[in-house]
Amino acid sequence: MRIGELAERAGTTTRTLRYYESRGLLPARRADNGYRAYDEDDLRLVQQIRTLQDFGFELEETRPFVDCLRAGHPAGDACPASLAVYRRKLGEFDSLIEQLRTVRAEVGAQLARAELEAGAVLPCGPEPRCELGG
Repeated sequence: MRIGELAERAGTTTRTLRYYESRGLLPARRADNGYRAYDEDDLRLVQQIRTLQDFGFELEETRPFVDCLRAGHPAGDACPASLAVYRRKLGEFDSLIEQLRTVRAEVGAQLARAELEAGAVLPCGPEPRCELGG
């Protein structure tokens, strides 16, 4: 298949595919007429890259999964290097979740403080909104 068809089937752009090619993630094969030529295996590579990027993986972090598929494995995460990336990424996600919990607690405390102060200073009627006087 040509690059336009691969892009359409993978849900991406030809520009993105050329970028993957320039980074060595997608093979740069040419047909006799000079056009880029791809097959179903290339579609699987691109789908693997896109799925991982949707999960928050950096492009370079997809390389072990691509290499695993290229080595003939049925799935990109069937190799030890891919599993190592999963483990590291889960650690990063856990750290981010903890940071978000901390920030959420701080924002919640600020909201509670602000509501207390606003309630003591600004008498509000039955309407859900208070007007600040000036």
